[in-house]
Amino acid sequence: MDAAAERVARMGVFDPDGVSRAVLEHATGRWGSLTLAALVEGPLRFAEVGRAVDGVSDRMLAQTLRRLEADGLVSRTPHPTVPLRVDYDLTTLGRPIAQRICDLIDAIYQQLPGIVAHQRRSAPDREPVA
Repeated sequence: MDAAAERVARMGVFDPDGVSRAVLEHATGRWGSLTLAALVEGPLRFAEVGRAVDGVSDRMLAQTLRRLEADGLVSRTPHPTVPLRVDYDLTTLGRPIAQRICDLIDAIYQQLPGIVAHQRRSAPDREPVA
């Protein structure tokens, strides 16, 4: 086992009851990772996050933002306007995580031609998953 794998194992991320696992799931789940990536350029209103994370329902986006806020990764700033305006932004805890998620997205994008080719070889009669 290399040093990074040993470090991860010591963090308790493989323990289903561990705090680090819950935060990992919030940050890297389907909607959490896309939400964090959408906020990497700066604050967005709820509808703007929803447009950036195309396909997420309002209910799921609200739940995702609440979880990320509870973990300290996202801040919620309401403005006393009519109608109420709320901005969401990355916190100092969330910014490095969001940047690494963007790095992961970039790495996947770089490998995508090979991934699609592999999917086609593995199941030539099906469309690639990507």
